Amino acid sequence: MVRGRRTGTGVGAASVGIGGPPCGGEKRLRSRCPESSPGGSAGSQTQGCQCHRGGGTGRLTVVSLGPGAPEYLAPEARAALVASQVVVGYRTYLDLVAPLLIHQEVVATGMKAEMERCQAAIAQTLAGRQVALVSGGDAGIYGMAGLVLEICAARGLRVGRPGMAGEVDFYLEVIPGIPALAAGAALLGAPLMHDFAAISLSDLLTPWEVIEKRVEAAARGDFVIVFYNPKSKKRDWQLPAAVEIILRHRPPDTPVGLVHRAMRVGEEIAVSTLKDLPLQPVDMQTIVFVGNSRTFRYGPYLVTPRGYLTKYPWGESQVASPTEDR
Repeated sequence: MVRGRRTGTGVGAASVGIGGPPCGGEKRLRSRCPESSPGGSAGSQTQGCQCHRGGGTGRLTVVSLGPGAPEYLAPEARAALVASQVVVGYRTYLDLVAPLLIHQEVVATGMKAEMERCQAAIAQTLAGRQVALVSGGDAGIYGMAGLVLEICAARGLRVGRPGMAGEVDFYLEVIPGIPALAAGAALLGAPLMHDFAAISLSDLLTPWEVIEKRVEAAARGDFVIVFYNPKSKKRDWQLPAAVEIILRHRPPDTPVGLVHRAMRVGEEIAVSTLKDLPLQPVDMQTIVFVGNSRTFRYGPYLVTPRGYLTKYPWGESQVASPTEDR
């Protein structure tokens, strides 16, 4: 087993450069109102951007935070947070962007309060405010985007993209971010170079019988498998059960990668094998990568070939020299 660890000291504020025309002046309303000198801790709404100050059509932006470190936060996500009047989110995620939350009203909730979070964000937006709902990783991958849209649909709300014609109750947009599987894959090298399946092992919302079928299908189809939520304090048997299923289709020495807190302080990277996977320390912040039949270890990396070297010549005679004109 090979391990690595990130021991950087901090998640701090990065520079926030937000330019562009005033809000409402472009077709897709992509511009954000600038705030000055973001930094410090979260506080109440004070003076700042005057867009969507209530009384008009509100705007809800579901903001993906990526892995959590400021250097991996998209500029559009940063701009949306700074320009918002209200920021709603899970307390742990809000802490990651606290330096950007100076003037905003912050609504923080605990774990398993996703419904409460979405309802609060919708209520604030219906009041005509500019609201950001934060989500770790990518909001569209096991994140908050789906839930907020489900609730809007169930309530019969008229929601549209910014800039769309027609009457709406409010505008909604989703800003993408680096998902955990992409961050983890980058740290492991190239485990996802061919077809893969992402499966959450949490049976809180999905029956285990359904999860079991998906693991079986992915294993039988020779997909690289990415496991989210492999283990929690109250759920410790699902990962070993999944490994048993995969072992019916793959050898025990199949390469496996584990990434804990990808691209954040406390990051840990481990490379192991399928048979030893149940023995590895994992939790809800760990992403597990199970290789397919062709995945191999290369030093500290995992590589899943795409097939180039078997299809195309690659000997030294075919490799261009550094001085060759390309």
